Amino acid sequence: MTLGQKQNNSPETNDPTSEEVPENALNERKGKYDPRNKLNDLTSSEWIPETISVWNQKGLGAKHPDVKIEKQHPAPFSFTDVARLIRFFTKRGNVVLDPFVGIGSTLKACALEGRRGIGIELNPNYAKLARERIETEVESFESVEDQTVLEGDSRTIIDQLDDNSLDFIVTSPPYWNILHKEDHKVKQERKAHNLDTKYSDNEVDLGNIDDYNTFLDELTAIFAKCVRPLKPKKYMAIVVSDFRDKSKYIMFHADLARKLEPLGLEMRGLKVLYQRHKRIFPYGYPYAYVPNIHNQYILILQNAKN
Repeated sequence: MTLGQKQNNSPETNDPTSEEVPENALNERKGKYDPRNKLNDLTSSEWIPETISVWNQKGLGAKHPDVKIEKQHPAPFSFTDVARLIRFFTKRGNVVLDPFVGIGSTLKACALEGRRGIGIELNPNYAKLARERIETEVESFESVEDQTVLEGDSRTIIDQLDDNSLDFIVTSPPYWNILHKEDHKVKQERKAHNLDTKYSDNEVDLGNIDDYNTFLDELTAIFAKCVRPLKPKKYMAIVVSDFRDKSKYIMFHADLARKLEPLGLEMRGLKVLYQRHKRIFPYGYPYAYVPNIHNQYILILQNAKN
C-alpha cells in the first residue's frame, strides 16, 4: 500500500454527505453554516475574523508542561497557530502535509482538529520527539492514529505521495542558515541551557547551505514537488520570517513568494503573525539601527492547476 493509497481512503471533500458538521453542533455555534462551503467547516461568524491580515501568535507559555518537548527544537512552530490555519483551509477528515514537520506541531494540530496529518522530518531525533509528542500530548484523541511521521529527506519522500492526494500543505521551513549565527538570544536562551542551536549537521539539511540563492533554489525545488500531490485549487500556507545577514536585511518572505509564482502556486494573501511575547535584545546599540524582529509572515498560496 502506498502513502497515497492510505490517504485516498479518507472521505472525498467534494462529497456533500461526507464528514459534514452535525446539525446540532452547528446550532451551538455562532453564525450560519453554508452547505455550499467546500473549504472548511466554519460558520459565517467563524469564517470572517480569520480573514484579518494580522494575528497575535499564541503559544503555551514557558511554564506549560507540554513545552518540555517543544523547547528541544531551536525553532518550534506553535501548534495553536497551525490549528487555526488547518481549521480554515480544511474539513474534518482531510489530509494535511508538513514537509518540514520538526517536532510535530502540525501533527498535534491535526490530531486535535480531526485531520489526517503527514509530517516529513530529516533529523531522526526530532522525528522521534514528534512521535512522542503526539502520543503523550494528545493521547486521548481518536485521530492520534491518523498522524504519520516519515523520517527522511522531503525531496525523495514527497515523490512517494499519490497525485492529488493532499487537501492542504502547511509548514515553517528553515530560514536559511540563520541558526548558525549566535546572537544574544541564542547565547542566553539556548546555549546556556544546553539546547540545540541548529537543526542538524546533515549536509543535505537546508539550514546548512551557505549561499542564500542556492538555499532559495533548493527550497523552491521542494515546494515544486508539492504541486503534484496537492489537489487543484487547494491551498498551501508557509510560515517564514525575514532576517538579517550581517548588516543586510533579507526579505525572505518576498523572495520566496516570487520563486513560487512560476510553479503555479499563486499568492492569495499575506498574514503578519505578531510575536508579542518575544524578548527585546540590544541589537546595534549604541551604534546603528538593528531591528528586533517580532513578527513572522504566513504566505497563503493556492495551487492554480486544473
